[in-house]
Amino acid sequence: MKAITSTQFNFRKQTAKYEGKVRDVYTINDDLMVMIATDRISAFDVILPKGIPYKGQVLNQIAAMFLDKTEDIVPNWKIACPDPMVTIGYKCQGLPVEMIVRAYLCGSAWRAYKAGAREICGIKLPDGMRENEKFPTPIVTPTTKAEIGTHDEDISAEEIIRRGLMTKEQWEQLEKYALALFQRGTEIAAERGLILVDTKYEFGVRGGEIMLIDEIHTPDSSRYFYSDGYQERFEKGEPQKQLSKEFVREWLMSEGFSGKAGQSVPEMTPERVKIISDRYIELYENITGSKFTPAPESENIYERIETGIENMLARLV
Repeated sequence: MKAITSTQFNFRKQTAKYEGKVRDVYTINDDLMVMIATDRISAFDVILPKGIPYKGQVLNQIAAMFLDKTEDIVPNWKIACPDPMVTIGYKCQGLPVEMIVRAYLCGSAWRAYKAGAREICGIKLPDGMRENEKFPTPIVTPTTKAEIGTHDEDISAEEIIRRGLMTKEQWEQLEKYALALFQRGTEIAAERGLILVDTKYEFGVRGGEIMLIDEIHTPDSSRYFYSDGYQERFEKGEPQKQLSKEFVREWLMSEGFSGKAGQSVPEMTPERVKIISDRYIELYENITGSKFTPAPESENIYERIETGIENMLARLV
């Protein structure tokens, strides 16, 4: 299947379009959002030159499942999914901070720790920790939302409040929501033999109410380990068997690319693209417990979305 890396739709009552790193977002009637999870892939805040077939479908369907399974914790933006790659939901005013929850020391946090850092976002870490070691309790390490082409920046809760990015009350509510969502995600992952290692959540405001927006617990926003063999691998200092986008970052770094100026993205061969696609499908099947079914290429996504939009607008009248 050919990767879908761009959409150029013009929907009735469309009022705006925004292209993110991997999603195309259309605003309808200034009240609804149509989020299309394309097959674009990014790493180190750089959009890679080739798309990954089925990636958008995988991300959208996993996110939809978890949004449904957590709506009792916090209201979310999702209304319907008229297509496997598409979610239609409420337009919210996004809060300018991403809430990252970590249960293990790995990824960028480990790289910083290994380089000598003993504090992340105002949270002090003890000496002597090892890669992939579990924290006593999950920690929240927020980042500022970056514009395209710039990097997210770590920030402490105190700095968020001091700079007026959100109120103290909003921060306390978001922290509560983030930890509760992470606990639910941890429980669901455990049922599937997986460990939810870390993840990010984004929130917005609609009508004065805080809502969960964007994706949740997908391989782009989260990191999973297989629970079977975790302890043994940790004790031996061996890499964990994981399902996340981290393997893409590791491949890029092994080829000398980490998003720094002057570096070139390594060649993405058809074999490399298939490996990445297969890993996304593997996570889908593991976390959902369902066999992945590719959407037929012949389906008219545009017409399905238009029908979904009209149905949603009718419900809002």
